Amino acid sequence: MLLELNDYVGDMKRCARCSICKWPPLAVMKSWRFSQNCPSIARYNFYAYSGGGRMALGLALAEGKLDDVTDELLNIVYRCTACGACDSSCKYNSELEVLWSIYSTRAHLVSMGNFLPEHFMIIESLRKEDNTLMQPKADRAKWAEGLNIRDLSQGGQAEVIYHAGCLYCYDPDLSSIARDAVTLLKQAGIDLGIMGSNEACCGSMAFQLGFQGEFIKFAESNIDDWNAAGAKRVVTSCACGFGIMKAVYPLLGKEMKFEVLHITQILDELIKEGKLQLSKSIPTRVTYHDPCNLGRNSEEYVPWKGVEKKVLGQFILREPEKVVHRGWEGVYEPPRDIIRRVPGIELVEMERIREYSWCCGAGSGVKLSMDDFALWTASERIKEAESVAAEAIVTACPWCERNFKDAIAQSGDHLMVYDVVELVKQAL
Repeated sequence: MLLELNDYVGDMKRCARCSICKWPPLAVMKSWRFSQNCPSIARYNFYAYSGGGRMALGLALAEGKLDDVTDELLNIVYRCTACGACDSSCKYNSELEVLWSIYSTRAHLVSMGNFLPEHFMIIESLRKEDNTLMQPKADRAKWAEGLNIRDLSQGGQAEVIYHAGCLYCYDPDLSSIARDAVTLLKQAGIDLGIMGSNEACCGSMAFQLGFQGEFIKFAESNIDDWNAAGAKRVVTSCACGFGIMKAVYPLLGKEMKFEVLHITQILDELIKEGKLQLSKSIPTRVTYHDPCNLGRNSEEYVPWKGVEKKVLGQFILREPEKVVHRGWEGVYEPPRDIIRRVPGIELVEMERIREYSWCCGAGSGVKLSMDDFALWTASERIKEAESVAAEAIVTACPWCERNFKDAIAQSGDHLMVYDVVELVKQAL
């Protein structure tokens, strides 16, 4: 299995409870109002809801010090979007694996038969219908009707496979973005295909919730299908799918004969090559929201196995040297480069961006099981966007867009929400 709680006991023991996981580094902090980075501790204001608090819970589980897994403990463990902000902040001056300790704690609880009823419904939907949204598998490809796109479920091969992802397939308000994405790729002359009704979930939610068996099943099946279809590139518009394919799929040890790209990466490439030309003006002031799984969580993760030695009673040396995942290598520039190339658009940055971005609130099943928390988190980001006088917030993730739109509808705000793909389509 990928997630073993005992692998992270050393990290959990070394957590100094310093609370750095709660804040962006001082070097990038700009104001008190937007100085927090963890939605969970910001919302519930009790230490157990922080990265360090969850490390303490994980350690107690690993050492057998918790006799009973209560509903409150599960509530604390899962009222977290697994956004990774705590991990990036901790690693500003440390090497502790905060996020993967959280993942492993959840996997350990699931192995004991402890999980939320809402999460069981999500996993049952995954098992029965190949998606997390409790929608029929037979409707998976309806978003692509009338596009005259090659359906590889009927056989054949393609150099580029477009993976829409669960939310783009089934959310009627968002499926137009998937349609726009494949239209743009075809317009640029890409040899493109989709898996049609055979497209399945990437498994990211199963992984984040601790259901390792389901994740491995879907990940390995996707890899096999894309290899068999002759793909040289797999392109997805779903930031969650991209993050899991880039950071976790390689850990399964299966040969991946294809490169994984997010739609913003390939569109940025096509625009710079002149294959897509943006000429129509969109006069508006926008800010860009970094999706967690497109940004910090898409950096390839390298598990460490080796020997630790303590020098001078305090310094830890590792053999072999540990590869530290800090979130710096995420996809940050391609979406911004695209936005800057749209005529008439003025791009302004919020205070918390890139690897220290504030989460939209939808990740890790929170949108499906704890919508109150998801909407609160989104509302905080919307206030941050409004603080820089943005007329619209642009993102590159269906879950971010869905949650922002819901929060705006609830509050009555007038901020517009766009996907990068929508801007490209409008600007052609």
